[in-house]
Amino acid sequence: MKILAIAGSNSDTSINRLLVTYATTLFENAEIEIVDMNDFEMPIYKHQREVESGVPQQALDLASKIDSADLLLVSLSEHNGTYSTAFKNVFDWTSRIKQRAVWNEKPMLLMATAPGGRGGLGVLEAAEKRFPLHGGNIVDTFTLPFFNDNFDKEAQKISNEEKDSELREKVSKISAVETILEK
Repeated sequence: MKILAIAGSNSDTSINRLLVTYATTLFENAEIEIVDMNDFEMPIYKHQREVESGVPQQALDLASKIDSADLLLVSLSEHNGTYSTAFKNVFDWTSRIKQRAVWNEKPMLLMATAPGGRGGLGVLEAAEKRFPLHGGNIVDTFTLPFFNDNFDKEAQKISNEEKDSELREKVSKISAVETILEK
């Protein structure tokens, strides 16, 4: 199984990158690629820019990575209740590629974390409504509230046993579905 892990943040210290990276370690016998949003930095989307220059190569490259994956792990940072600007711009450009949906119906575990008690619920709610309109096949969701209290940065893992068990259960469920689909 090939897993593409995306942290929807361009922060060098992204807690969502830490979460999605940890989630990849819970899959057995998987080929993992972790996407850095900084590798997909593009001009801010504008229709006139698209008409004049077309879709940037970075958006085409991300679409190719999505297309070659069997499973997507997407952990979104929340800025003012929705996606980070960096992620939204990449999403907007990728949505402009002709003849394809952004997520291409790939099974997806959608996640978020934040320092506060909602754990990124606002961005998860926005993505749960929007992604299916762009080929998002959301199999499950996971949120980790109070990141600094529930994630051990030194050990690079969730320290809250209940939340860790919840994520492991979801990974197990998705792994079972993927195994069935591969046969």
